[in-house]
Amino acid sequence: MLKVIAILVLVTYVTAIPAVERFDPRIDIFGDWRIVGGSNAPEGGYPFIASVRSVTGSHFCGGSILNSLNVLTAAHCVVGRTTINTGILVGTNTLNSGGITRGSSRLIIHQGYNGNTLANDVAVIRLTTALTMSNLVAQVALNTQLTGAVPSILIGWGRTCTSCGIPNNLQHLNTQTLIHAACHAIWGNSVHESQICALTHSGQGSCNGDSGGPLIQTSNIAQLGIVSFGHITGCAVGWPDVYVRVSYYLAWILDAAYS
Repeated sequence: MLKVIAILVLVTYVTAIPAVERFDPRIDIFGDWRIVGGSNAPEGGYPFIASVRSVTGSHFCGGSILNSLNVLTAAHCVVGRTTINTGILVGTNTLNSGGITRGSSRLIIHQGYNGNTLANDVAVIRLTTALTMSNLVAQVALNTQLTGAVPSILIGWGRTCTSCGIPNNLQHLNTQTLIHAACHAIWGNSVHESQICALTHSGQGSCNGDSGGPLIQTSNIAQLGIVSFGHITGCAVGWPDVYVRVSYYLAWILDAAYS
């Protein structure tokens, strides 16, 4: 019974975009979407961050640069989309200026992705043209260990208040991952060892627009997780945010990015 109840309160943190492009009924576009306690990220501080964008140039998810031709994101960000209406922006902290845009040539979604439970919520976007690496455009390091509770950093362009739109400036937030048992005690069977959770306290966490973006280990700046889902009652309500555990999917990610 717990599993059934928990699944009903999952909400992905993809930004709502026009229904002609994508609609996800689990997203409460009238909800209290907030990231409290974050701040503007330093320019060039996270050169691996990517904005996943619609054909009109609107940000709807985050991502991270795996190599010159591939960007890591969440499966729920790209399922049902096409390469025509999916692109990326990199090399800038601001959504409205600077940076480099690329179209996509392939959307690689984990074969086990389940849209109801959000299991295996991982995908890779193959770009049309290779990126040139620089001090503002760089590959992300991937975590290879089964990490427990460690200080971490959430990065993204998710909403910052109820009445606000997507922030123009990239945000970052210090948070803390939990051991799996602690997250399972709250989420029940809705979380698996393939996922990692993060929580500091009510009033901090990921939100609408952060989906697909990276959770980074503070000590080594390696990507621990991919923003996947949170509680449907709103952002930062004191429940752990749930992320895809990068180390669990490392072989799949590398195969998708280098095959």
